[in-house]
Amino acid sequence: MTSLDGKIAIVTGAGRGLGRRAALRLAALGADVALVARSAPQLQETAAAIAGMGRRAAVLPIDLARELSPDVIRGTVEGAVGRPDILVNAAGVSGPLALVRDGDPAAWIETMTVNMVSHYVTCRALVGGMIDAGWGRIVNVSSAAALLPPGPIDSAYATSKAALNHFTRHLASELEGTGVTANVMHPGDVRTEMWADIRDSVAGLGPEAAPYRQWVDWVAATGGDDPDKAADLIARLVSPEAAAINGQFLWIEDGIRLPTPSWPAGPA
Repeated sequence: MTSLDGKIAIVTGAGRGLGRRAALRLAALGADVALVARSAPQLQETAAAIAGMGRRAAVLPIDLARELSPDVIRGTVEGAVGRPDILVNAAGVSGPLALVRDGDPAAWIETMTVNMVSHYVTCRALVGGMIDAGWGRIVNVSSAAALLPPGPIDSAYATSKAALNHFTRHLASELEGTGVTANVMHPGDVRTEMWADIRDSVAGLGPEAAPYRQWVDWVAATGGDDPDKAADLIARLVSPEAAAINGQFLWIEDGIRLPTPSWPAGPA
């Protein structure tokens, strides 16, 4: 992998799961990293690991479901580490698994806020500095759920990821020719904390949840995807050599799920 020496990255959701792995990978490649999530203790653990690599890590315990001011985000990040070159939005929640008629509106709206609106806010906060510098990389973590046929009980999560896909494509179209890119990715079917949350949520639901129980069992039986493959893909997308990759939906290498058609290469 190409060195990221001299680059500054911000990773949301950096306290656990894919966000933590992404932050550690970027630091291993030489970047200094601003770590964003709600849990300060989890972020401190990630920061300690990065410090052990000889890189700088800033702990920024921000609740992205509540802090929706781009100016506050930009000021906090730049005050801690300087102007970021790389933004990886890995913060996410699985959301409520319920029929629309039965679901909790507050939980549905919070899922949209965390999985899509917060990504808009961080992009809005930081993309201007990247454009002014003539170089930047944005990776928004999406999901294959956004591309699959609709089904019951998962409207919050799937809708949030479909919206994130389309927002990122719009952003990418604005970034053509600036030296900045924006892409989305499916990180694989991984046995993360979110997988466990879904397993527990669907265990006692009715027949409408059968496809999700089957998915949980499939991931358990196969062992799921290696989460390092997602970190590999992120590292590739933020590299200087990825300048031509913009507005695309990317898949990990050799995942247990066959890629689902998304849209032709290009920002629109």
